[in-house]
Amino acid sequence: MENIKNNTLFREESDSIGSKKVPVEAYYGVQTLRAAENFKITGFRMHKEFINSLALVKKASAITNREVELLNKKIESAIIQACDEIVLGNLHDQFIIDPIQGGAGTSANMNINEVVANRAIEILDGEKGDYSIVHPNDHVNMGQSTNDVIPTAGKITILKLLPKVIEQLENLYEAFLAKSEEFDDVIKMGRTQMQDAIPIRLGQEFKAYSSVVKRDIKRITNVQEELKVVNMGGTAIGTGMNADDKYFEKVVPNLSIVTGIDLVQAEDLIDSTQNLDCFVSVSSAIKTCAVSLSKIANDLRLMSSGPRTGFGEINLPPKQNGSSIMPGKVNPVIPEVMSQVAFKIIGNDVAITMAAEAGQLELNAFEPLIFFNLFQSIEMLANGINTFTENCIQGITANRERCKELVENSIGIVTAICPHVGYKKAAEVAKIAMNTGEPIRNILLKNKLMTEAEINDVLDPINMTEPGISAKYLLNYKKIDL
Repeated sequence: MENIKNNTLFREESDSIGSKKVPVEAYYGVQTLRAAENFKITGFRMHKEFINSLALVKKASAITNREVELLNKKIESAIIQACDEIVLGNLHDQFIIDPIQGGAGTSANMNINEVVANRAIEILDGEKGDYSIVHPNDHVNMGQSTNDVIPTAGKITILKLLPKVIEQLENLYEAFLAKSEEFDDVIKMGRTQMQDAIPIRLGQEFKAYSSVVKRDIKRITNVQEELKVVNMGGTAIGTGMNADDKYFEKVVPNLSIVTGIDLVQAEDLIDSTQNLDCFVSVSSAIKTCAVSLSKIANDLRLMSSGPRTGFGEINLPPKQNGSSIMPGKVNPVIPEVMSQVAFKIIGNDVAITMAAEAGQLELNAFEPLIFFNLFQSIEMLANGINTFTENCIQGITANRERCKELVENSIGIVTAICPHVGYKKAAEVAKIAMNTGEPIRNILLKNKLMTEAEINDVLDPINMTEPGISAKYLLNYKKIDL
C-alpha cells in the first residue's frame, strides 16, 4: 500500500495493460478503474436492477461450479454471501462505470467480478486485492464469459422492470373503462381529418382508449416469453468453450431457482449470442404503447382546448399555473408530458434498432447502449403512465351542454338522414346549412323532407351512434325541390 495525496491509501493491481493504483478501500479493481477512466459518457452509473441481476448470475454460477466440484465450498459460500449483499443494495457505490461502454459489456462484467471477489476475500478474512484467495476471473467468472453473462443479466433486469409497466397499464385501462361508463350518455361530434364527421358518444371514445391499452398489456405481457430464453453456458460465442459439460447443463436451472424466473437455455446458443432481436421486440412493444398513449394525449388536448374558444368538450384537472404572464391560464401539462415520454421512447427505440442491427459475426458489441436505452424506456413509460392516470384521466369531466351544442349546430348530422332522403338531397341540405347557418332540423321541417317524429327518431343520440337505422324511414325519399 502507498500513501498518496489527501491521505488516501492505495493498493497496486495489475492486468495485461499494466499496473495501476486502486484505492485500498475500493471493492472494485484495476479493470473497473480503467473502464471508469475510459468511458465518461453519460454521467450515469449502471442501473441498480442490472447490478442485482449480475450478482444473481454470479451466485447461480458459483452454486453450479460447486455442484460440479470445480469450486470449493469455502469460496462458494463467500461468493454467495457477497452476491446476496449486493442484491440487498449493499456495495452499489462500488459500481462506478458508465452504462455506455465499449467492449460488449466486459467492463460491467469485470466490475461485478472484482466487487464480488474483493467482498468474498474480506469475508474470508483476507485483504482486498489479494486475489490468491478469490480471483475475479478464475473463481467469480468461472465457466462464464461477458458474452453470456451480460445478455442474461439484461434479460433478467427487463423481466424485473416490465411488471411495473403492466401494472400501470392495467390501472390506466380501468380508469378509461370507468370514464367510458361515466360518459356513455354524452353525445358529441366525431371528427375525421380535424373536420366534423358524425356524432359519437364521449363514452365510446374512452372505451376505444381502453381497448388500445388492453392490446398494449397483451403485447408487453407476451414479449416477456422471449426474454426467458438465455444463453448462459454458451460462454464467448455460444460454443460453450471453457464451460464444464455438467455446469453447462445445470447453470440455467440454478439461475431459475436463484431469480425465481422460469428461464430456459437457448436451443441454439450461437444464435442467442449473435442476435439481439428479442430486445428489439421488447423495445417495439414499449414504443408501440408509447405511440398509442401519445395519440390519446393529443386527443385530450384537442377536446379540452379553449376552454371557451376551442372545442371545450372536456375538462382536464387543473394541475398548475400555465403561464408566467397570462393570469388564470391552465395548460394540459400531463398530456404534454405523456407525449414527451413517447418522443423519448421513440428515439430510444431507433438507437436500440440500430445497435441490434450493427452486430457482426459471432457477437454484438452494442448491448450496453441497448440496455441503457431500454431500461430507461421501460421506467419512463411506467412513470409516465402513472402520472397520466392519476393526474389526468381519473379527474376528467365532460362539458355535456357544450358537446350537445356542437352536435346540434354541426353539418355532420346530415349523414344520419342520408339513408332516409338520399345522398343527393342530404348534400343539398348540408349546403344550405353551410351557407345560411340554419340548423339541419329546421331545413328538413321547412322543406317537408321529414316529419318532426322522423327527425327525432333519426337524430336520436343512440340511433346516431350505434349500427343500424330505422327501417320504416329507409329510402323514403321526398320528391321536393329545395
